[in-house]
Amino acid sequence: MKKIFALATLLACLFAASAFAEARGNSPSEQRWQIDQLSAGTLNKLYEKYPHARRVIDNCYAYATLSNSGVKILLIGSSHGRGVAVNNYTGERVYLRMKELSAGLGLGAKEYNLIFLINTRDAWENFIAGKTRFGATAEASADDGVNGGSIEGAEYVAPGVWAFQMTTKGLALEATLNGTKIYKDKNLNG
Repeated sequence: MKKIFALATLLACLFAASAFAEARGNSPSEQRWQIDQLSAGTLNKLYEKYPHARRVIDNCYAYATLSNSGVKILLIGSSHGRGVAVNNYTGERVYLRMKELSAGLGLGAKEYNLIFLINTRDAWENFIAGKTRFGATAEASADDGVNGGSIEGAEYVAPGVWAFQMTTKGLALEATLNGTKIYKDKNLNG
C-alpha cells in the first residue's frame, strides 16, 4: 500500500511540475499559439477516428477543445487544463481554463482531450461565461442538425452541449462523481 501511495504521489508531482513549467515564462500570445496548436492536434485526432466529424463540427454553432491532465489517488482526484472555444458564426475565440475535482474510488494519472460541440447561441453564452453545469452523462451521438451527420460516442453533458473525451497518455482506473468548472482565462482574453 505504501508503494502505491508513493507512486501516486510521484505522478501527482510530475503532472503539477509539467503544468507549471509549460505556462511559466511564456507571453500571452505564445500561450494562445500553443493552445491553438493543441486544439488543431486534438481535432486532427478526432477526424482520424471519426472522418465525418469535420462536417459536424463545421456545422455546429461553436466548439471547444481542452487539453487536460489529471491524477486520482484513492478517494480524491483532480484535473486541470486549458483550451479554446471557437464560435463558427462570429469567428470569436475564447481561451479557457478547466478545473475538475472528483470523489470516488480510483488510482492513476492521465492526459486527455475534451472536445465540446455547442449547438445553440444560449449554450455558447453559458459555456464561455462559465455557467454550464455538467450533469450526468449518457451515451449518444452528436448531430450537426443540417446534413444528418453524427459522431457516435459523444456524450450529452449539458443543454445544447455534447462532448468527447480522448485519452492521450496514461492509465486510470476510476469510478467518480465529477465537479467540473470551465471558465475564461483572464490572462489570455483581451
